[in-house]
Amino acid sequence: MATTQRTKIAKLDMTEIFENHGRSRDNLIPLLQEIQEHLDYLPPEAISRVADHLGLSENDVYGVATFYAQFRFHPPGRHRIKVCQGTACHVRGGGMVLDAISRKIGIVPGETSPDGNFSLERVACFGSCALPPVVVVDDTVYGRMTARKTEKLIEGLE
Repeated sequence: MATTQRTKIAKLDMTEIFENHGRSRDNLIPLLQEIQEHLDYLPPEAISRVADHLGLSENDVYGVATFYAQFRFHPPGRHRIKVCQGTACHVRGGGMVLDAISRKIGIVPGETSPDGNFSLERVACFGSCALPPVVVVDDTVYGRMTARKTEKLIEGLE
């Protein structure tokens, strides 16, 4: 784990978060969401502390967290790449765009590159169906992408 991530975890005062949510199991998802909002992912230490706070096993907490696609268990890369795989994007080549990105940065969706520069996510729909296929890098939307255009975009980020 990078030093900056360890520092972030150490600086996060989960006591205040726990006080805001109480000890009921009903607070599990809001707790996980707030912790991820602060850290960008859910490290094992956070899972353990949530389990202790709610009187649950770590397996129970992981079981709920892994059910929902919104939760990440690894720090995201410096550049977060999201590729739409909704119907409009899929029909217009979204799968080929996703494959090209995977090959270019050497990871599959859900992973972060070893150098920490990129993380790749498959997204069901961005709601930009007039621009398929759509790729979002950080918070910038790129429409009508092709494998080649995407490779050039990534080269510009390296």
